[in-house]
Amino acid sequence: MIRAPILALVFLASGFAALIYQVVWQRSLFAIYGVNIESVTIVVSAFMLGLGIGSFAGGKLSARPGRALLRWFGGIELAIGVFGAASLGLFRSVGELTAGAPMPAVFALTFALLVLPTTLMGATLPLLVAHTVGTSGNVGRSVGLLYFVNTLGSALASFATSVVLLAGLGQQRTVWVAAAINAAVGLFVLIRAGRSGGRLPAAGAA
Repeated sequence: MIRAPILALVFLASGFAALIYQVVWQRSLFAIYGVNIESVTIVVSAFMLGLGIGSFAGGKLSARPGRALLRWFGGIELAIGVFGAASLGLFRSVGELTAGAPMPAVFALTFALLVLPTTLMGATLPLLVAHTVGTSGNVGRSVGLLYFVNTLGSALASFATSVVLLAGLGQQRTVWVAAAINAAVGLFVLIRAGRSGGRLPAAGAA
């Protein structure tokens, strides 16, 4: 199994990538629709709803017996990276498609695009918590550690994206950085999970 300190670094990187997306996606929508309350609402609402749905789905998945939690986590990270790499092109296409359309239609389509990756992001925490609890038996420490490092990664990304990455790389290359982080995290976890089996015993098993 992957040791807790390594999982903490993995989840810090995951949180770092997630906030890069949030910052860049919001600025991308500003460029398409203008700096207004609607653009802010779309991004923030989609992130909050997606994280909530993902957390619920991840919790349900982690409760299933014989679940391969690390493999699920690794696969989700790869899926987030794939979407992230293509996200700005998708947003531009949606912007062209909805040019002149009523705001409710614009909101619904863009919101639907954002909910998909944010739902995947939301599923990562309960999967890693369940894995860490299953190997350590300490619920409080597992939740606290992973939530702390993920939040730390998000805070670092908020600063780095606004001050360093966007200024030096621009929006497209910045999301490619985030996608590369997701890909590295996903591949690392899948490789390590493949060596260990990546599974927890079914509830009640010895």
